[in-house]
Amino acid sequence: MKTDSIFYRLFKEFPGTFFELIGDASTTASAYNFKSIEVKQTAFRIDGVFIPKRGKDKPTYFIEVPLI
Repeated sequence: MKTDSIFYRLFKEFPGTFFELIGDASTTASAYNFKSIEVKQTAFRIDGVFIPKRGKDKPTYFIEVPLI
């Protein structure tokens, strides 16, 4: 899996960090699964996606971290 590995690992291991960054409670992360998803195109991969767990009425968050 080729992603910006430092951010993938950060959000995979500490998902609450993302929700704190967007001004939400870190406990919100328990309602989500975090994955890296490849979009069918010439292999474009999103750094990460927080997908609501089944039965949760929550938004899906797509993560793309720009490298400066």
